[in-house]
Amino acid sequence: MQTLNKSSKEETSVVSRGPLFASSGIVDLIKRSYLVIFLGLAVVAGAIASPYFLTGRNIENIIVTGVVVSILAIGQFKVIVTRGIDLSVGSIAALGTVMVAVLLRQGLPIPIVIALTLAVCAAAGLINGIAVVYGGITPFIATFAMLSIARGVAYLIQVGTLIEVSNPTYLKLFTGSLLGIPNSVILVIVVMLVTAFIMKYTTFGRQLYAIGGNPEAARLSGLPVNRNLITTYVISGLFSGLAGLILAAQLQQGSSLLAKGYELNAIASAVVGGTSLFGGTGNPISAVIGGLLIGIISNIMNLVGILPEPQLIVLGLVILIAVFFTGGEGPKRLNKLIKWFRR
Repeated sequence: MQTLNKSSKEETSVVSRGPLFASSGIVDLIKRSYLVIFLGLAVVAGAIASPYFLTGRNIENIIVTGVVVSILAIGQFKVIVTRGIDLSVGSIAALGTVMVAVLLRQGLPIPIVIALTLAVCAAAGLINGIAVVYGGITPFIATFAMLSIARGVAYLIQVGTLIEVSNPTYLKLFTGSLLGIPNSVILVIVVMLVTAFIMKYTTFGRQLYAIGGNPEAARLSGLPVNRNLITTYVISGLFSGLAGLILAAQLQQGSSLLAKGYELNAIASAVVGGTSLFGGTGNPISAVIGGLLIGIISNIMNLVGILPEPQLIVLGLVILIAVFFTGGEGPKRLNKLIKWFRR
């Protein structure tokens, strides 16, 4: 009888407190919802910090300026899912801007310009993939080398000076709008949704998650690991070329100096969006939202007059917090900390 009463009291206690009061429930809730929570907090902070933050013009500026990094982040996401990293995306994007400028100056038709630019950037991604898979070079070193190579090639092609992009048809294609929505934003949404569909509903997408989760098990089970890894780096290079096409239209120039540091922003966007650096988890939609969060934070700091160098500190802290909640021992440690406070 005493045992039954004790059991009844324990059940009542659990019901009255609810699952959210359990330390594991709180951790799981934060882990699932931290991106939405931080996004909401950032918007509130921006509204408080500056009266210009919630204006239509500023919101459009945040979205449009984040387009290039968002596309790079989607490509970066696919690489990170496989436990890789691509440090060359910014340099390949810069190479893309130079290719566009040079080919347009030669008078080639716009469809050919776009196709050749994407082909060159995809080829750079192919070299990355071959170096990683068949060269046995770690992704960090292989793509770091391509970071230098792509910028050097871009500099040689442009012959040392930036090249103006003034073709009105090309500029309208990537900076115009459809039904009031910028074409570049529509392009990002299409790329994001297509990638999300591929990752969730196709064999290729499921294989990438399996490779990232356990590469050796994927190999032993007969999955085409090498082919998929190379394809992933090719896609990253292709998306970098697409980002270069947009960047060339936005800045109306092609230069090897463009997109410096964009590789770090792309990695940060994917990681803040919940893509684990340990591989096997994440999705492209969250990667884009992560990029939007970083863009909002950067915009707030610009509005209040914070210099670019101190902004790096804030970006670093955001990345640390994101990694804490999305991977490693962070959630477990938070769970232990909550249990300790509840004693």
